[in-house]
Amino acid sequence: MQFSELGLSPKVLGAVEKAGFVTPTPIQAGAIPPALARKDVLGLAQTGSGKTAAFVLPMLSLLETGRARARIPRTLILEPTRELAAQVQEAFERIGQAHRLNVALLIGGVSFDDQAAKIDRGADVVIATPGRLLDHFERGRLLLTGVEMLVIDEADRMLDMGFIPDIERICKLLPFTRQTLFFSATMPPEIQRITNQFLHAPVRVEVSPPSSTAATIEQKLVKAPSDAKLKREALRRLLKSQTNVKNAIVFANRKTTVGVLEASLKRHGFNAAALHGDMDQRARLRTLDSFRAGEITFLIASDVAARGLDIPEVSHVFNYDVPIHAEDYVHRVGRTGRAGREGHAFMLATNAESKYVKAIEQLIRKTIAVDGSPAPAETETSGDEAEQPRRRRGKPAGGERHKPAAAARPPREERQPREEKQLRDDKPPREERQPRAEKPHGGAQQRREKPARDRRPSPSGDVPDSDGFHSGNMPAFLSRPVRSA
Repeated sequence: MQFSELGLSPKVLGAVEKAGFVTPTPIQAGAIPPALARKDVLGLAQTGSGKTAAFVLPMLSLLETGRARARIPRTLILEPTRELAAQVQEAFERIGQAHRLNVALLIGGVSFDDQAAKIDRGADVVIATPGRLLDHFERGRLLLTGVEMLVIDEADRMLDMGFIPDIERICKLLPFTRQTLFFSATMPPEIQRITNQFLHAPVRVEVSPPSSTAATIEQKLVKAPSDAKLKREALRRLLKSQTNVKNAIVFANRKTTVGVLEASLKRHGFNAAALHGDMDQRARLRTLDSFRAGEITFLIASDVAARGLDIPEVSHVFNYDVPIHAEDYVHRVGRTGRAGREGHAFMLATNAESKYVKAIEQLIRKTIAVDGSPAPAETETSGDEAEQPRRRRGKPAGGERHKPAAAARPPREERQPREEKQLRDDKPPREERQPRAEKPHGGAQQRREKPARDRRPSPSGDVPDSDGFHSGNMPAFLSRPVRSA
């Protein structure tokens, strides 16, 4: 099938040919015709299958007629991360040059007033993250009553990041007659509920089994030691053993681990840089541009970079940590082997992470082969001297077992009696000290005499007991005569 058979306008076909696209991918061939027919589409496809063009191309054709009004966009595209939103904007700029559409990018980390100025001029397309879109709406700078087409991209990623309540609110603010294009790599129950609620008789386009990895990716499992210092040494050995690395992404589960790996690899001479959620938007985009240009060989990233980033020629993916969620493995590995290219994916796994490895193998329906390259032994000394492993209290280094208490401590009869030990401040033995009662002005004696001072006789001569009443007579307020009514 060719793009000319999908029903796209001549202007869009010219842009497609100019961009170098030859034949549509399966998701594009299945989603573009119903989208042009103004039908809702539910697209299920793995990362790197060409989902962006599957909604950008029909949107360009439908926007050739009509005109945008101030603060009322015509179409809306929701993305889970800033990077994905920026990449969709680049796709519109590359493919839609002849259309001259007004595209507004609403993401965090960028001036709010500059974004509002673009909306005021009238936006044909608004590309936004859910949080920033609602910020503009709540400030009265954006109206959603004129949206003709809604695109929700990477819906399962939206679920992972907690954006589903925002998605539900946004959908309720849009016109009921809108068209919705919904794309996701997986279909968990919560996503299924959303599609049942907001899509009307959608055309389901599923081009591959959910959560599968591309056949062109060579996947290997590398056994790693549990000690953090030795595990970094195992990663460096693995990176050095791969001689055909053009560029690679090293994934870690935590942002703190990303920073540690960046410092470690740089100290050992690797051309590496970090990418994680705590970086400001300009620094993140600058790092991505350098990686795409080949100025950075190893990109150490958290899962913020796992899905949807347009980096077409990544030769290797290294999972320093086994992802806790099996679906994240599919998205990480999907950064390599794109568009039919050969890819290589390695995953370091400790014994404690074996249950996560089994979950991944069940999801992708295949067993990951164990790589033959040896991992460093637990007792090996690493060159990473600046980073010392943390030891748990009471545990010896190197995984040795605790020795019996009797061997570690002398027998009780051999220990020095406590009373014979020299006191730190050379105090005399307890029996030689002066008793507290014999001290003329001791604090304890003063405290013992205090209750006696409080037990003074009342004007009536009585001594108050523990409840505050006088033992000889009744309280004054009870002794008064009661007046008759």
